[in-house]
Amino acid sequence: MIKPAIIVITAGEPAGIGPDLIVSLAKESWQTEKLATQFVVITDPQIIHDRAAKLGVDIEFPVWQPKDKRPGIYHYPVKKITRVIPGSLDPENSPYVVETLRIAAQGCLEKTFHGMVTGPVHKGVINAAGINFTGHTEYLAQLSHTKQPVMMLATEKLRVALVTTHLPLKDVAQNITRTRLLSVLQVLQQDLRQVFDIPNPRIAVCGLNPHAGEDGHLGREEIDVIAPVLATLNQQGFNLTGPVSADTIFTEKRLFNPDSNFDVVLAMYHDQGLPVIKHAGFSKTVNITLGLPFIRTSVDHGTALDLAGRSKVDNNSLLLAMNMAAQMARKK
Repeated sequence: MIKPAIIVITAGEPAGIGPDLIVSLAKESWQTEKLATQFVVITDPQIIHDRAAKLGVDIEFPVWQPKDKRPGIYHYPVKKITRVIPGSLDPENSPYVVETLRIAAQGCLEKTFHGMVTGPVHKGVINAAGINFTGHTEYLAQLSHTKQPVMMLATEKLRVALVTTHLPLKDVAQNITRTRLLSVLQVLQQDLRQVFDIPNPRIAVCGLNPHAGEDGHLGREEIDVIAPVLATLNQQGFNLTGPVSADTIFTEKRLFNPDSNFDVVLAMYHDQGLPVIKHAGFSKTVNITLGLPFIRTSVDHGTALDLAGRSKVDNNSLLLAMNMAAQMARKK
């Protein structure tokens, strides 16, 4: 029997759709060839059983035992603080949410787990609890002492990575520096080669400003920062195109032209790139954090508080994230 990869899953915000997604896994077949994997869900089992009862689903995930090598889905129990009401946020449960992330990441750092998949969290309620939290990417980078994580979303046909992640728009320009852009491109190049088996990644790099700055008339970041970094790295053997205007790079003709056929588009900020890929493949997209010392994938959507406990869950993004993490773990 093939030794299975062990992937840990965090269910995310307990009042949101995360528990519904976990319950939906009870309907999946875990004996298929596609999943020679153990999936270990870190959660309070009472949350899952309560949500399953509300949804009318019978569910039974055994407690994970490290000595058990059988593929399947298990749970790793962690107690919550207070009662969970679907759709109703409670800051008192935020320490529990962050603790599940900490346990999962620590297990990955200690090689107990081979990768992690994260369910959606609600940043606002975590901060309302007095916990400084800007997002999974930043939290996991801090916990693992990673200097430069890179957020990338991927569909079957398109990948989009980000230079900056969860920043107010007014702070983006000052964070587009030569040092940051150089580091992001080095991480992107390395992981596309090592994890995605792309020997010579073709990377399209967006400009920051409309029309990539229009020769400096609409901003100088392209001239002063982006172009010099691309020139330096291209001299080192990178295959970079840019800075290109974000309003044209995402067209079918530019992205999938045989002469370019880019492997990834690097956007300068969150809402420059992510709306495009989510429009192209919402619920068919996987969020991947590159540059960490462990594998991390995630769903491409938020907590969906209005859908929690209402039998309207679409678990496609979760299943894609789970499969992606398992595939990446086997390659590593």
